[in-house]
Amino acid sequence: MAKILLKFKEAALKEIPLDKEVITIGRKATNDIHVDNLAVSGAHARIFKKGDQFYIEDLSSLNGTFVNGKKISVCTLTDTDVIIIGKHTLNFVSEAQPKKQAEQTKDKDLMDETIMIDAKLKDEILAKAPKSEAGKVEQKDILGGFVVIEGSTEKKEYEVTDRISTIGKDQNSLIKLKGFFAPKVAALINRKKDGYTISSSTGGKGIRVNGRDIEGQHKLHEGDVVEVSGLKLQFYIKEN
Repeated sequence: MAKILLKFKEAALKEIPLDKEVITIGRKATNDIHVDNLAVSGAHARIFKKGDQFYIEDLSSLNGTFVNGKKISVCTLTDTDVIIIGKHTLNFVSEAQPKKQAEQTKDKDLMDETIMIDAKLKDEILAKAPKSEAGKVEQKDILGGFVVIEGSTEKKEYEVTDRISTIGKDQNSLIKLKGFFAPKVAALINRKKDGYTISSSTGGKGIRVNGRDIEGQHKLHEGDVVEVSGLKLQFYIKEN
């Protein structure tokens, strides 16, 4: 039977069998998968089955639903897919899929620039990756962060290590905004294998990079200056 492994910051919270035609996900306690986090909408998403295929659908949530790093509206699910909802990770496991095919999928995902995997799976994949003469994996994930150059925040520097991080007033935001009228979530920061992107939580405007308004996901480069909700931040890449 297919199942979902619910995790929070790599800690396994619950295993949910997909034994119903529709499985609901959200902050309300009435959901089949209850995710008690302010970044999650009351009715956030649902997993449903048609024939032998499982699908996930975003229910017009505030912060969106991501599958393997891509924001989706409706998406088919295959074994080892990684779903991000708020700060929680939901790993889809399809036990009906042959083991050999699942392993091939994992190896393929290593080359996908938008894949986001948990730490244990990442270590397993990196162990299989091609190595250089020095015995080290040739390509490493990029690690970066922000330095606050204008505005009031709790810290002056933020290293962005999570797959999905937020800027906002919400208590779970990495960079917390101050002020009564500050939005709960103003921006989403997506960490990918080849770098970082930033986007508005509403999908519209409200963020400026190097003095220009951006729309959708914008790839960040070393030295970029980001302006959001009264903050001015400079993006940097940390040397490995």
